[in-house]
Amino acid sequence: MTNFTRYSPRIAGVLIAALLTVASVPLHAAESLFSQSIRELLDRSEKERKGLMFYVKGQTIPGVVVKVGADAVEVRNQTYGRIIIRLDSIDAVAIN
Repeated sequence: MTNFTRYSPRIAGVLIAALLTVASVPLHAAESLFSQSIRELLDRSEKERKGLMFYVKGQTIPGVVVKVGADAVEVRNQTYGRIIIRLDSIDAVAIN
């Protein structure tokens, strides 16, 4: 048995781990861009009192941002005076 044959499973494992690490970098960058874009819209709604449409797990919630926290946003609309939405549950945000 050659040395290469004996170490090939280890080398393959290291190569797979390296490829997975490299492949996940664009995903983190896209997630960061998504989070940054959401924050920009939330800040704009809070400052300018502009309405947003929140898309959360298949539901739509219209509202104006009252306060942005570290992990949630407080929103109000004509129906409810206080709505708390977790930031990690927001699928999309639209502004007009």
